[in-house]
Amino acid sequence: MTKASPSAGDRKRLSPEERRAMIVAGATAYFSEVGLEGNTRELSKRLGVTQSLIFNYFSTKTDLLEAVYRAVYLDRISPDWPALIADRSRPIHDRALTFYREYTQAIFSYEWMRIFMFSGLAGAELNRRYLEHVSRLLLRPLMEEFRSAAPGPRKPEMEDIWNLHGGIIYIGIRRYVYQVPCPDDQDPAIRAAVGRFVDAFDIPCEQACQTVPSLPDGKAQANADITTR
Repeated sequence: MTKASPSAGDRKRLSPEERRAMIVAGATAYFSEVGLEGNTRELSKRLGVTQSLIFNYFSTKTDLLEAVYRAVYLDRISPDWPALIADRSRPIHDRALTFYREYTQAIFSYEWMRIFMFSGLAGAELNRRYLEHVSRLLLRPLMEEFRSAAPGPRKPEMEDIWNLHGGIIYIGIRRYVYQVPCPDDQDPAIRAAVGRFVDAFDIPCEQACQTVPSLPDGKAQANADITTR
């Protein structure tokens, strides 16, 4: 739903930082709806500002898309996740569950999923750069932690991690791109995916099954039927 454009008086009261943030937020909503081929002329109409005002803050449409990329993708990556993944005082099963709970809460949104889809279809660099960044910062370290915990000769490879990651992210794709009915609570699906992964590599999870943290809404307790081994 398109929000009402701010009045001229409201726009005059905005500081430069607030006005820039308003443009980025409006561009995020606009491009997630129409795709990256949308133009700044139409965006300016939706925002109730002149096209020249947009270009006062962003010299090109590419610069504006870069700001959207940072707001939608980079700014949602928690600085705590690398330390969480590397914390060997906690079982890897526990760390993976916590990471994917927090990660999905951060990215499962209409804007994230649809801009990512449109970027991929357009052959744009945004999602490619994001995947490279996430792989280097989060997924490769996650693989190393799983490999360290795997007792047998068979160790997870990056393709295995991408299969785990992609399966979890597909829940959001179904919801926001295909717009098909999905459970409101994705926690059971996340726990099942991580459980299957540790099973495949014989990674012990008895301790993890006892230490899985509760979700803010208490659903973890209601879903405390983590696979018992």
